[in-house]
Amino acid sequence: MNQGYVENRDGGYFVSGTRISLDSIVYAFRRGASPETIKSSFPALTLEQIYGAIAFYLSKQSEVDEYLRKSEEAYEAARQANHEQLRREKPDLWERLMRAKEERRTSRR
Repeated sequence: MNQGYVENRDGGYFVSGTRISLDSIVYAFRRGASPETIKSSFPALTLEQIYGAIAFYLSKQSEVDEYLRKSEEAYEAARQANHEQLRREKPDLWERLMRAKEERRTSRR
């Protein structure tokens, strides 16, 4: 199998020669999107690149899934830290945001 379709760059996985993350392809694939549907979202990629990225993922699924899990945890930690910083530094803005969020939630019911 040609694993040249994906490269590890700057601590992340990318479709070789592009700025498109493997994450984007994998999440679409997990949602059940076909390679053709994924291509419509990423027209810069060829079907060969998409199939190659999926094959890479399937051949290293546990490794890539662990990478994605850690990325999601890091994102969530950063999000929480940003919320806490905003709450401490701009309590009036924080209060308005929380009120708007609650109003949006109740209006959806």
